[in-house]
Amino acid sequence: MRVAAIIPARYASTRLPGKPLLDIGGRPMVWRVYEQALKAGSVDEAWVATDDARIFDAVKSLGGNAVMTSTEHPSGTDRLAEAAGKIAADIYVNVQGDEPVIPPELIDEAVAPMLADPGLEMATAAVEITDPGEISDPSVVKVALDEQGFALYFSRAPIPFHRDEWSGPGGITGGRCLKHVGIYVYRRDFLLGYASLAPTELERTEKLEQLRVLGHGGRIRVVVTKHRSFGVDTREDLDKVRSLFPKGAAG
Repeated sequence: MRVAAIIPARYASTRLPGKPLLDIGGRPMVWRVYEQALKAGSVDEAWVATDDARIFDAVKSLGGNAVMTSTEHPSGTDRLAEAAGKIAADIYVNVQGDEPVIPPELIDEAVAPMLADPGLEMATAAVEITDPGEISDPSVVKVALDEQGFALYFSRAPIPFHRDEWSGPGGITGGRCLKHVGIYVYRRDFLLGYASLAPTELERTEKLEQLRVLGHGGRIRVVVTKHRSFGVDTREDLDKVRSLFPKGAAG
């Protein structure tokens, strides 16, 4: 089984323009993601899929793999599917382009069930929430699982709702909840077919693309991990990541 990590990267960003090319320790952010992806033992190759020549050129100048994709894609998954049509592999890992410190172990854990079970079409990951404030935070996506470890539902709302822990209008103060980690692993045929599915009402309501899979009867295997990562969405996030890399740590 050949595994390719694909990193969708757009230049446009509302809060951090040109985010993929922001400097982190002497290298562009997207390159730091690329490096982390290649450290995963399950990954045979990594690619950056972009719609911007500046990102393409930056990756190529560092000796990396990059592929140009359409500027019209409404989502990262659509970009990933186009790239997959140009990159020969059996399994594709969608690694978010704004997670420059994603643990390689997390990538390996997400890929593992796909390698072990050829019947699985898609996998992702989740981590237990330790900060009660995240349970009711709509920017934190939660996932509920069945007894076999497949996703029942993803939501921005608190799921499952721990009735006995309800504290009134203030929300929930406890109970086990899982935070969805935005890494996706796809079988080739499933990814190419998924990109052609119509968005569902639940997807449009929650603004969560993975609900398209569930809405069309697909199954998503969820690996519960202890490894955590975080995306760079704000200037504060960027400063935090930069502090982890000594100046001039080109890598």
